[in-house]
Amino acid sequence: MTTPAPRPRPHILVVNGRKVRQPVFVIGTPHSGTGLLGRALKRSPGFHVTIGQPIVRSVVQAFARSPSIQRGRAEAAARVLRDAFAQAWQLTPDACLGCSAACREAGRVTGAAVCADERAVTRYGDASPDLMYCADTLLAAFADARLVQLIRDCRDAVAAMLADAETLSWFRPGVANVETEFPHPFFGIETESDLAVWPELSLAGKCAMRWRGCVRTMARLRTSLPADRLTTLRLEQLLRDPDAVARAVSEFVGQPVQVTASAGVTPEGQAAWRRLLTPEQVAEIDQVAGDELRRVGYAVG
Repeated sequence: MTTPAPRPRPHILVVNGRKVRQPVFVIGTPHSGTGLLGRALKRSPGFHVTIGQPIVRSVVQAFARSPSIQRGRAEAAARVLRDAFAQAWQLTPDACLGCSAACREAGRVTGAAVCADERAVTRYGDASPDLMYCADTLLAAFADARLVQLIRDCRDAVAAMLADAETLSWFRPGVANVETEFPHPFFGIETESDLAVWPELSLAGKCAMRWRGCVRTMARLRTSLPADRLTTLRLEQLLRDPDAVARAVSEFVGQPVQVTASAGVTPEGQAAWRRLLTPEQVAEIDQVAGDELRRVGYAVG
C-alpha cells in the first residue's frame, strides 16, 4: 500500500519582523466599493492595508489580463503574489513614497512618512483593484486568509465603469486579448457563446459581462469556503448603514473596524443608473446580466 505524500506545510510570511496571520483581502465586482472598505480597514487600529501598491497591482493586473499565467502553476503564482505583498507591506518612508495616491490618501500620509506604526500592526490586508481575479491564488498564497466580498447593483457598476477611462481602456481592440486567452474571467467570458457575442456588445454590454463573471466567481467562492473565511457585503449596505457594516466586518475579522462618513462613505451613487444610462443600455445589461441581477436580489425593471 502506497503511503500518501505529506501535505506541504503552509508558508508563513514574515514582514516587518512579524508573522502575517489571517490577512484580510477586500475583493469584489468592478466599482463595487472595495476601495471604500479598504480605506476603512486601513484607518482602523492594528491594520496595515494597502490599496493599489504598484508592485501588487502589476502582479494582479498581469494575472487578471493573462489568466493562463496562473493555470496549472498554482504554487508558482502563489509565490509571486506572496513576494509582492512581502514588499508592499514594508513600513519604511521609501516604500510609502512609492505607494499609490489612493493608499497614501487613505493613510493620511504626506511627504516621507509611513501610514502605520510598525509596532502597533497586528493584521495585514489589501484592497487593490482587480484583486478579485486572483482570489484562488490569494488562498493558495495565504492559507488562513480572510476574504471580504463586495457586490453592487450591476447597473450602477456599469454606469461607474463607463465613466472610468482606465476601465474602458481595457476594452480597446488590441488590448482586450479575448482571442488568445480563453476562458477569460477578467472580461467575464466563460463559454464559446460568450466569446461569439463579445464583438457585438456595446461598452455597456461588455461591462455587464465583466460584472456577471465576477458575480459567478463570487458565488463559487461562497460555496467553497466556510463562513469564517469569507463574507459577502453589498455596497448599498455600506452606504446606507456603515455602522452595521462596521459591526459585521469587525465580527468577521475579529478586530474592531471603523466605517464612518469620515472614511469616505457617502450615499451618493445609489441608483444613479436611472439618470446615467440610456434605455438601450439598460435593456442590454438586462439581456447580458439580468438573470444574475435577479439571482443576487436586485430588482429588475
